[in-house]
Amino acid sequence: MVLGFSFETLVSVPWGFLLRSLLCIAFLRQVGKTLDQVWWRPRRLERELRAQGLRGTSYRFVIGDLKEYGRLSKEAWSKPLPLGCHDIAHHVAPFLHNTVREHGKKACFSWFGPVPKVTLSDPELAKDVMSNKFGHFEKTKFPALSKLLAEGLASIEGEKWAKHRRILNPAFQLEKVKRMLPAFSASCQDLVSKWMESLGSDGSCELDVWPELQTLTGDVISRTAFSSSYLEGRKIFQLQAEQAERLMTNITKILIPGYLCLPTENNRRMRQITKEIESILHSLVGKRIQAMKDGESTKDDLLGLLLESNIRHVDENGQAKLGMSIEDVVEECKLFYFAGMETTSVLLTWTMILLSMHPEWQDRAREEIMDLFGKNKPEYEGLSRLKTVTMILYEVLRLYPPAITFNRKTYKEMEIGGITYPAGVMVELPVMFIHHDPDIWGGDVHEFNPKRFVDGVSKASPNNPGAFLPFGWGPRICIGQNFALLEAKMAMCMIIQHFEFVLAPSYTHAPHTVITLHPMHGAQIILRAI
Repeated sequence: MVLGFSFETLVSVPWGFLLRSLLCIAFLRQVGKTLDQVWWRPRRLERELRAQGLRGTSYRFVIGDLKEYGRLSKEAWSKPLPLGCHDIAHHVAPFLHNTVREHGKKACFSWFGPVPKVTLSDPELAKDVMSNKFGHFEKTKFPALSKLLAEGLASIEGEKWAKHRRILNPAFQLEKVKRMLPAFSASCQDLVSKWMESLGSDGSCELDVWPELQTLTGDVISRTAFSSSYLEGRKIFQLQAEQAERLMTNITKILIPGYLCLPTENNRRMRQITKEIESILHSLVGKRIQAMKDGESTKDDLLGLLLESNIRHVDENGQAKLGMSIEDVVEECKLFYFAGMETTSVLLTWTMILLSMHPEWQDRAREEIMDLFGKNKPEYEGLSRLKTVTMILYEVLRLYPPAITFNRKTYKEMEIGGITYPAGVMVELPVMFIHHDPDIWGGDVHEFNPKRFVDGVSKASPNNPGAFLPFGWGPRICIGQNFALLEAKMAMCMIIQHFEFVLAPSYTHAPHTVITLHPMHGAQIILRAI
């Protein structure tokens, strides 16, 4: 007898009944786990947050605030802003704007599906979170989404992140980036030549510079990362652009647990895109590794520097497991492509738009550029002496940051600003709202005023030094910021050397987010040769 059952009784029970019972138990356990995830736990967390005086939206079953987020965004984006209006936060992120206004600027919460999302608009708290002052914070990540776009340095955690950062750091040191200036210059010259050929008989033409500048930065990242031309990398850029669009268009569905496993047309296409990108990059990386094994000299591009650093890292530690796998290298290459093209093209596009709106600053930039270079190609020594152009780029990054928020997640109970947050809470750091806060930047916060950066970044925000956060902060600050700024300076110098530009009548001022901050209807500019 065992627990009241004899062996004879046990073997006499039909196996079908036992199987059905086990499946029923497993199903009930899964139902209980799911209910805890989408109802009991969110309700418990909401009570805990409100008990500490934190205000926020009420939890809605499964979807949280995603439906309201989508509704408000659709409503705001249906109407453009007035030309010259830089008060864009309420238009770009209307749900976040309403939540902060209604529930508190310093800290409030909303719901990203069943996950509570705490928004911290205090720049000191934001920097403390990014610098891990309160303890280790994880990057907010959704594995399925990361895999569909890029699982590189931006999304990994812990020792793996530290290892990747050590391996990648040498490739992004300023001395290495300076060697890439000829590639920057060559790509910019191709763009200038193309625009010159587009000029009409009156020496002018109208262009949507948004896709043109994406082509430029795509060409730059292809040359500097893989020593190839834009034509060879175009397929990856096209696929990643489509992937980003599909992710953002379907974000409210994708975040429903298990949705990506459904055999929908959109899901099948996103998986196909991922396979195509990875196939191209596996081939590219494999060829480079084989060339290195065959004794060919390492190319002085980002992939070559990454692989060289990876091999050296392994040799110095004596353990192969400490280096990156081929899959890791491919994911970092996906991130090279996406981040290298996307963020800099966003910065250049908004810079051209704002200089078109504010021609006096375009004239000041041109005067500085011509004094330093004339019509000659810019070189590093002169680029490092640019003051007006640097101030302009910083002011564009303040008003139109490519990433409007950064997100982290608590991995254990943590106290931030006097509030105790349990594990698993998203912490949203709204860079755009910090950059547009009049209490930090003064009454002219929504004006395009590059002079605020005349004494550098630290003195630009008089009421809160260090509130300028376009590249993040702390140990996870953007590894490619030197690369992006040097590329942007080179591009703007060569464009301003050859053209003056104004907004075309067809331009509509409608910034919105597709991963980063895009001009919804393009950036139509009239160029005139000088």
